[in-house]
Amino acid sequence: MSKCISVIVSVFNEEKALKQFYATTKKILDDLVESRSKGGAEAPGYQLLFVNDGSADKSREILEEFQRQDPEHVSVISFSRNFGHEAAMTAGLDYARGDYLVFMDADLQHPPALIPEILDRFEEGYDVINMIRTRNKTAGAAKNFTSDMFYRLINRISEVKMEPAASDFFAIDKAAADVLRRNYREKVRFLRGFVQNIGFQKTTISYEAAARVAGQSHYSFRKLWKLAMDTIICFSNIPLKLGIYAGLVSGLLGVLLIIYTLFTRSGAPSGYATIVIVLCFMFAVLFMLLGIMGGYIAIMFREMQDRPIYIIEEISDGSLAVKADRPEL
Repeated sequence: MSKCISVIVSVFNEEKALKQFYATTKKILDDLVESRSKGGAEAPGYQLLFVNDGSADKSREILEEFQRQDPEHVSVISFSRNFGHEAAMTAGLDYARGDYLVFMDADLQHPPALIPEILDRFEEGYDVINMIRTRNKTAGAAKNFTSDMFYRLINRISEVKMEPAASDFFAIDKAAADVLRRNYREKVRFLRGFVQNIGFQKTTISYEAAARVAGQSHYSFRKLWKLAMDTIICFSNIPLKLGIYAGLVSGLLGVLLIIYTLFTRSGAPSGYATIVIVLCFMFAVLFMLLGIMGGYIAIMFREMQDRPIYIIEEISDGSLAVKADRPEL
């Protein structure tokens, strides 16, 4: 029985890029099937699974037109509202029917031309394929620097070691996908981090991110900052232990201040500036630690609420009807 590749694409207000992405990716997949058939090898099937993440433009209409034109290969899931990129990728994970799952964006920064190489790696026996970005033409120096620092930090403080420059462009086989479906159902999600955490046989493929074919990135600095903070909190408990180190440093400073005061007391009391500086420092540390604890409590609260990761309004593909063996959504 031939294998099937599911290409999972998160879509949010990408009406200007979708037609070019679809034409490019479909041609690559069709050529892959044709070349395998002519070469006498088993030709894989494929699925293009688009997840419309509550787009406010004409993305949904365009995707549904793709599905009507090619119902055999195109599936469309539409959310009831915008739930975010992580939720969209999770829905694709839950409802993909392929033996191999490839996650990518619709702006063509993730090159579809690498899909044949990804399939080759799967056939070599790998379960998880991390796509490592060597260069991003559209990102500025500041964004590249902060991204590099984020991976350095998370690898230093977390037990999970992530591939530097890993992105939301990655591929997993059915065994890895089943683990993620069953066991990684957190509400605060970082799917590329979960992929690093599950083990299995891994390999990497390097690529250079192309310029977006249209539109702009939907990740503002605020969203990136929130994603970074949530990821650090979800993958490390080191921030909770900062209070211990802050207490040790504060205690040492207190002892030094006592010694300084004992040896310099003469006449009128002195050292008001020092006291003010120490108090400001101590309160800054205190409020920082309270903020860190608040971050962990906020994530615990979201998990306890147990609200759905996403809500599906419509599925444009009869083969993607809700199945009993899917996780509770």
